[in-house]
Amino acid sequence: MNTNRMTARIVGALFIIGTVAGSLSQVFTEPIRDAQDALSSVSANETPIILGALFWLTMGLALAMVPVVAFPVLRKHSEVLALGYVVFRGGLETVTYVATVAGWLLLLPLSRVYQAGTPDASGFRAWGDLLLRAEQIGSISTIVFCLGALMSYYVLYRSKLIPRWLSGWGLIAAIPYLAGGLLGLVDLVSPLATIVTVMDLPLAVQEMVLAVWLIVKGFNPSAIASEPAK
Repeated sequence: MNTNRMTARIVGALFIIGTVAGSLSQVFTEPIRDAQDALSSVSANETPIILGALFWLTMGLALAMVPVVAFPVLRKHSEVLALGYVVFRGGLETVTYVATVAGWLLLLPLSRVYQAGTPDASGFRAWGDLLLRAEQIGSISTIVFCLGALMSYYVLYRSKLIPRWLSGWGLIAAIPYLAGGLLGLVDLVSPLATIVTVMDLPLAVQEMVLAVWLIVKGFNPSAIASEPAK
């Protein structure tokens, strides 16, 4: 098996690992995030929070590796955009994932202090809601993710490393995804709102289709063999 085919399969597998880990993280933390008293719920459900944090970190690390693994292929067609993809998705986006995980883990000692009794219970609850939901961090992560995605899909579209209908789908789907992040950042909608989920769905589906395509088909051999774009 040649190097480019192996690279494509690894990238596809990382997309799937990241998506599955992120979904499992949501499963473990959603009941706690929806609780009326988040800190009391965390105190009674420490294991789900820890598992949710570990799965979220797994998602972040898996997705951070995607631009790193794909860089040798993408750089032949646009080194600047390939490097930008590494910086945004491999670096900046990973920082937001780590910040979210750190916030969730900070909830554990905070919930214990809260349960022990404190004269400022309302302040502790506010901090708990902020750390658990991390809506502003989520919006920033969405914006960074979309900028990185636009770079990668533009390179893929120009180079024809994958079918243009697939890379074009990614370019178009990134626009409502980015809009959802911007709306959440300025507090016009909640990042957890149904409308944001609908706006995110086209790109989420596209990434899974892309992952399967890369695993099964790999990169276009003729595009690999052709002269890199200037």
